[in-house]
Amino acid sequence: MRWALVKVCVAVTAMVVVAFAVPLGLVIREMARDRAFSNAEREAAAIAPALSITTDRRQLEKVIASAGSDEGMAVHIPASDGVEAVDLGRQRAVGKDIATTRKLGRASTTEVPGGFTLLQPIALSTGKIAVVEVYVPQSEVTNGVATAWAVLAGVGVALIVGSVAVADRLGVRMVKPAQRLVESAHELGEGKLGARVPEEGPTELRLAAVAFNSMADQVVQLLANERELAADLSHRLRTPLTVLRLNAASLGDGPAAEQTRAAVAQLEREVDTIIRTARDAKPQTAAIGVGAGCDAAEVVRERMDFWSALAEDEGRKVRVAGVDRPVRIPVARADLVAALDALLGNVFRHTAEGTAFAVDVHNGEDAVIVLVSDAGPGITDPEAAMARGGGSGSDGSTGLGLDIVRRLAESTGGDVRIGRSVLGGTEVRIWIQLDGREPERRGHRGSVRRRRSAKLVSTFNRSRSLP
Repeated sequence: MRWALVKVCVAVTAMVVVAFAVPLGLVIREMARDRAFSNAEREAAAIAPALSITTDRRQLEKVIASAGSDEGMAVHIPASDGVEAVDLGRQRAVGKDIATTRKLGRASTTEVPGGFTLLQPIALSTGKIAVVEVYVPQSEVTNGVATAWAVLAGVGVALIVGSVAVADRLGVRMVKPAQRLVESAHELGEGKLGARVPEEGPTELRLAAVAFNSMADQVVQLLANERELAADLSHRLRTPLTVLRLNAASLGDGPAAEQTRAAVAQLEREVDTIIRTARDAKPQTAAIGVGAGCDAAEVVRERMDFWSALAEDEGRKVRVAGVDRPVRIPVARADLVAALDALLGNVFRHTAEGTAFAVDVHNGEDAVIVLVSDAGPGITDPEAAMARGGGSGSDGSTGLGLDIVRRLAESTGGDVRIGRSVLGGTEVRIWIQLDGREPERRGHRGSVRRRRSAKLVSTFNRSRSLP
């Protein structure tokens, strides 16, 4: 494209230069010719008064000498009334041309060796016609023409070079964005998802860059969503794996029992590998539409029924509160199930057998609080635990469980807090916003919400006593 544009500009500029320079050069040549013959006419007219007065050779020679044209001028006076013809100066024109000029009575030019001659007829007092011959050298006819042509050629070359430079710059301005677009497309095709195109250049290429960057962002987002889904789905497998692990532990001794426990352990490692592979995906939770959601109380009852069987096997005391009435929340049922299973699975996975735990639900005016607490050792660094992929550092921990809970709460405008429970272990507080707004943290309303949250938690703490 770049060289094609340069060639087009060279061709167009060359045609323009030729179209203007050739006629201008011809005009300059004609002007030089006219200037030379105009000077010759003035020289011939300078001796016309003398010829109208006298035809004496000596006097005419003096007039010609005074005019300074004795070498380039000749006078031809015809014979009359017994007076012989007079020819002064060097004759260059042939007699036939002189006779023709005298007969026609008008000036003419004729080509002679080395240049041209101007034949100017002048009427004498005797009624005869004298002819003044003025020699015009070729150098005078072409005086300045070569210089003019050289100047025109230089100007034409300069215009062509300038057009090439401008076309090259324009070509670079057009080609570079296109090359960057091609390079970025190759990089994206090779798996370099960070490849982007600067949005610069001509309008069309800028639009192409915007479209490419938007497409690349969509590709990255789709891949992130796929990894996110793979991580979340894999993490949900931890719940049945926990059940299998606990059941396998109760099989006793024997080859079959050992093989079962080994298979469960291998399956847990494979799931952990899948989760860790996908843990760098960008979090994204789909928004819940108007009227969508689930009954948090029903989901909590269902999941606690599931986990209570395992709790009974391990001698764990369980408490559930706040689920006697429906509690609608703007969260998909599957997401709430995954969040609860993640938290309860952490209780079974990271606390010793016999450790008590509790789940409390409170339905407020603009938010629903779900508290999951245990009597275990607690979490030493809550901030690190909330970081996606951080985990506890122990074997079998991927750190995605709390991240699933956090994304669920933030999708509604709420948040998640980790603290110390009244049971002595970890307490995870899930704040689910009902109106979809961000929870305020400053000013009067923020203080009211903090006091309200503290009051709710305090109420839970006073009422949570395990049987």
